[in-house]
Amino acid sequence: MKRRDFVKKATLSSFATIIGADIVFGSNIIEGYKPVALQDPDPFKMFNKSNEMVVLNDKPWNIEAQAHLLDDKVTPESKMFIRNNGLVPEDIDASTWTLTIDGESVKEKKTYTLAELKSKFQKHTYQLTLECGGNGRSEFNPPAKGNQWTVGAVHCANWTGVRLKDVLEDAGIKDDAVYIGFHAADMHLSRNPSKEPISRGAPMAKALQNETLLAFEMNGKDIPLVHGYPLRLVAGGWPASVSGKWVNRISIRDQVHDGTKMLGQAYRVPCEPVAPGEKVKDEDMCIIESMPVKSLITNPKTGVMIDEGNSLQIRGHAWAGELAVSEMEYSIDFGSTWKECAIEKPVNRLAWQQFSATVEFPKKGYYEVWARATDERGQSQPMLLPGWNPKGYLNNACHRIAVKVK
Repeated sequence: MKRRDFVKKATLSSFATIIGADIVFGSNIIEGYKPVALQDPDPFKMFNKSNEMVVLNDKPWNIEAQAHLLDDKVTPESKMFIRNNGLVPEDIDASTWTLTIDGESVKEKKTYTLAELKSKFQKHTYQLTLECGGNGRSEFNPPAKGNQWTVGAVHCANWTGVRLKDVLEDAGIKDDAVYIGFHAADMHLSRNPSKEPISRGAPMAKALQNETLLAFEMNGKDIPLVHGYPLRLVAGGWPASVSGKWVNRISIRDQVHDGTKMLGQAYRVPCEPVAPGEKVKDEDMCIIESMPVKSLITNPKTGVMIDEGNSLQIRGHAWAGELAVSEMEYSIDFGSTWKECAIEKPVNRLAWQQFSATVEFPKKGYYEVWARATDERGQSQPMLLPGWNPKGYLNNACHRIAVKVK
């Protein structure tokens, strides 16, 4: 069976590495393979993705990267994860695309063409980190329902567009405004036009940040269709579900937005810590806002082998939601001791930061290189899975790679 004809899924009690089609350096529990029937045409060609990307499901399309694919400082299209709740829109015509600003707290309902947005408002470009709230869900135990993301549901591309706040202020914001909600052109899986697959939003404070964009370019080109062409919301540092794709309407609300995937337990975690497997009432769940501090070793690829006496150069990225990362460390003794990594400043607020280090090993044998980031408020990544939650959100446990010194 070819690599693209299946998805390999493994539940790890401690650590495992996946290299090609083989799991090496062991793990205590491996559940095996789960076939996925992929549609024709080939999704890797259809979405211009590396054939090393991993398809989690196809209805809707959800595809993730592997850690080593995310080595670029600016994530290219070919290595960006895809997260959909509904069907990708068909027959989009950018020349007739409009964005409407409405809601209880807008002073004047207004509609803008894409050309008007580009000509009337100043353009801005930011590199922004977008991470799925469920990135790392596959490690939760008891298992949490949803796409079983490992580490690859994150990217940091350059986005160009107009500031959402400039457009909202042009329409006028009433004093009672507390939230925005987006509406988009993607279709519900049932193809029922009265159902929205997702309609999330953010508090006004986030909506009015300089970096929150209505974007129409990604990495200097038109946004690819699967990533939101011709217009999407980009709100870096928060769950990527806030960054709605194919946006055609934004409502200024006088209440917390109550659209699809805003209620119940979607993109929420318990307001107070709970025991693994504990049931939590909807009213005891709080909306996720800024994402937690996290890091990823992107080079070398896990499973690297080196000769005894040689050092190993490692590098990767670190990010911390609304905050910057102030310290980066690595360990080769399972967290018993830590050594400092060099870390660069972000190119702009809400962009990830690059780190690097030269790692020395005392003798031959098997090692794991762990990475740990600390944000500017002193919060560090946990070495193990953080507190359990029913939907498997916000796993920011230390990433690690396997190394064999021979």
